[in-house]
Amino acid sequence: MRPNAKPQNPNFSSGPCSKRPGYDLSKLDTAMQGRSHRSTLGKAVLARACSQTAELLQLPEGYRVGIVPASDTGAVEMVLWSMLGARPVEVLYWESFGKGWYSDITQQLKLSDVTERCADYGQLPDLTAVDFNSDVVFTWNGTTSGVRVPNGDWIPGDRAGLTLCDATSAVFAMPMPWEKLDVVTYSWQKVLGGEGAHGMLILSPRAVERLESYTPAWPLPKIFRMTKNGKLIEGIFRGETINTPSMLCVTDYLDALDWLAGIGGQQAGIARCNTNLQVVEAFVEATPWIHFLAKDPALRSSTSVCLTLDATPEQVKAIIKLLEQEEVAFDIGAYRDAPHGLRLWCGATVEASDLQALMPWIEWAYHQVVAS
Repeated sequence: MRPNAKPQNPNFSSGPCSKRPGYDLSKLDTAMQGRSHRSTLGKAVLARACSQTAELLQLPEGYRVGIVPASDTGAVEMVLWSMLGARPVEVLYWESFGKGWYSDITQQLKLSDVTERCADYGQLPDLTAVDFNSDVVFTWNGTTSGVRVPNGDWIPGDRAGLTLCDATSAVFAMPMPWEKLDVVTYSWQKVLGGEGAHGMLILSPRAVERLESYTPAWPLPKIFRMTKNGKLIEGIFRGETINTPSMLCVTDYLDALDWLAGIGGQQAGIARCNTNLQVVEAFVEATPWIHFLAKDPALRSSTSVCLTLDATPEQVKAIIKLLEQEEVAFDIGAYRDAPHGLRLWCGATVEASDLQALMPWIEWAYHQVVAS
């Protein structure tokens, strides 16, 4: 039977992700429009984005938060080019973005002392084999695979190398053991549903020490430089951005931070993601022809939920097209390099009620395409 109720919000894209519930563009504060980001007001607004982020994430003393160019990709590249080369490197990946970091480290930076630890989509590499005398690069949550590391227990507190973590689909959605993480990157467009083009960079004191004690052998573009005369450019972490940010996007990010603070902070965001995952888990458990790409429940992402279907690639595409035509789910196809299937964003800005409304539509579309 064709369902009657539709999701109130059919946006389940994994980036840019759905805006927060109740979002209204006309309600954004426009005081910063047409003003310089270097004005007293501009610096104060940017500084607030950094300080409120640190407060909501409950970062340890001494951790710094900065706004950098080019979304999460820019933030990751910034730290790879600025910090790697001082020690051997281990790269862990189990999906396309992590594989991209490995490629850049070996083919662009051309580092030779690099260990590759990889796994197929749906799995994790052996975390117990990682040598933390090396710098370790990894994603916390595989956006294109729906697989996350279960916790930070595998990272020692007394490591010699740095941990560099791409956490764009995890920050504000999953508990993060900050003392185990030296560099963390993310973008506004993911869990809080902000706008693209800006990255966030979180540095531990150990990461700052690396920046101030090590100079890479290669030249760095201006937008990658975080030190001057051997000292950290502290202004980057007080809202004095390297290049001109979109102040409209900054205002939008602050709106998202205020929303999260208003519903209970980071723990509320984590709880919303877990509730959303449970909706999908209940559907998969009751439906024999749909499966999690991540077979181990402990490794399942609570944001980028990846599913496979007992269907051909052409049938999967037809299901996705049908759901879009019915305006019940937009942009839910698996990432182009991942196995064919569905990818549902279940981050904090998504309502569980919308996912509950979507599940019968997925079943209906499957039977329309595959069982008809």
